[in-house]
Amino acid sequence: MRFRVAIWAGVGFLTAACWAVYAFATPGYMIPSEPIVWTLVRLSCPIVFASVHFHFGVSLYWCLVANAATYALVGLLLETIRQQLHPAHSSN
Repeated sequence: MRFRVAIWAGVGFLTAACWAVYAFATPGYMIPSEPIVWTLVRLSCPIVFASVHFHFGVSLYWCLVANAATYALVGLLLETIRQQLHPAHSSN
């Protein structure tokens, strides 16, 4: 289960990293007036949604760490539920 949670954290880190690369490559498209891009950013990076909603800035490094931690927590929750719904079968 630890390996799967680590994969979830890695996916969260890579998601935030890809958005950072996209923001540096196309600075004009990361403004809130672009509804499709902005909606995708807020859905895939919850720290961005929180920072906009509560009016505080987040550096790139903290965004990467926070997104990895958020995805790890979601992964831990989903993996725990998965184990409860599908317990391991004993091979006798």
